[in-house]
Amino acid sequence: MAWTHYQCILAVLMVVTGSFNTISVKYADEQIVPGEDNQPRHFNHPFMQSAFMFIGEMMCFIVFKILYHYYNYRGDNSLDNNPLTKGSHIFNPFILLIPALCDTCATSIMYIGLTMTYASSFQMLRGAAIIFTAILSMGFLNRKLGSREWIGIIMVIIGLALVGLSDITMEKSYISTNSILTGDLLIICAQVITAAQMVIEEKFVTGQNIPALQAVGWEGIFGFITICLIMIPLNFIHVPPPFADNSQGTLEATQDAFIQIKNSGHLLMAICGMSFSIAFFNFAGISVTKEISATTRMILDSIRTVIIWIISLAFRWQAFHYLQLIGFTILLIGMCSYNNVVIPQLVRKCGYHLGRHRPPAHDRERIINTPADDISETQ
Repeated sequence: MAWTHYQCILAVLMVVTGSFNTISVKYADEQIVPGEDNQPRHFNHPFMQSAFMFIGEMMCFIVFKILYHYYNYRGDNSLDNNPLTKGSHIFNPFILLIPALCDTCATSIMYIGLTMTYASSFQMLRGAAIIFTAILSMGFLNRKLGSREWIGIIMVIIGLALVGLSDITMEKSYISTNSILTGDLLIICAQVITAAQMVIEEKFVTGQNIPALQAVGWEGIFGFITICLIMIPLNFIHVPPPFADNSQGTLEATQDAFIQIKNSGHLLMAICGMSFSIAFFNFAGISVTKEISATTRMILDSIRTVIIWIISLAFRWQAFHYLQLIGFTILLIGMCSYNNVVIPQLVRKCGYHLGRHRPPAHDRERIINTPADDISETQ
């Protein structure tokens, strides 16, 4: 079935904005700017980055409300027909609270990990969510996994191990091996929370038919309030590097972050790009799941990973390592196998073509067990 123009736009929007978002976050991390104490430092503020991300998501809620009132005022049923506003408008928004809390924790942990490792590895290691989602789905959704899913999970684990190994063996002057390993482990740990978010959304949110803009907006509101409350004590908790690389030596230094943003136009552009791109990316991601399928969303996310890897090499944020390429290839094959995409179809197709060149079983039996009178007739 061919995609509509709207579906094509959603797919392109998801790949472009998703790639731009990760690159913007990493670009911000790479900026060395004077802070509160006038000492040049990397922009190491993962919790502030999470807050800016939720600000971007909140913009979706504002856009939804503007469109909702506009189409409702027209009174020509366009409210229920427009893909941006159609769906259920009467629901309890607090069903999105727990997914938003999971998103807050997972995003903050991943951004901490991203400051310690490579952007491409950050994106590839997020594939670990499949493993934890499968395990949690068996426990809470009573889902049974077949051999295809287990093969996919094993391949994903092998791919993740190779990606992690490539990070450890890759040489980079200003990032220590321990820091890279810690960053990779933090990203993988965050996928446990991401998997919990997916399972909760599938159990309680899926089926509500909430408009994508509205869902992203509410999660942004809950997430922003939560991260702001969390940052209050984080400004007073002192930790050693690499977890704290700011003027105060704390897990987060809000004032230091704003001063660094004020002192660098490039950093300001990266923050704005991160906020706007995450809004479009989350909207496009949810819309792709609703309009096409979750499997398509996974494939598009894999394309995004390739783009991020190429850009990371182009910006020289990392060196090329063959292990990372092999690991990502195995990881991608495992994800495709788990989601029943491409690989299983190719196996079935090859089996079908091989079967066409072999005589059917009943024909072989008839030839082997040919009666004598049939033989005489053929002679």
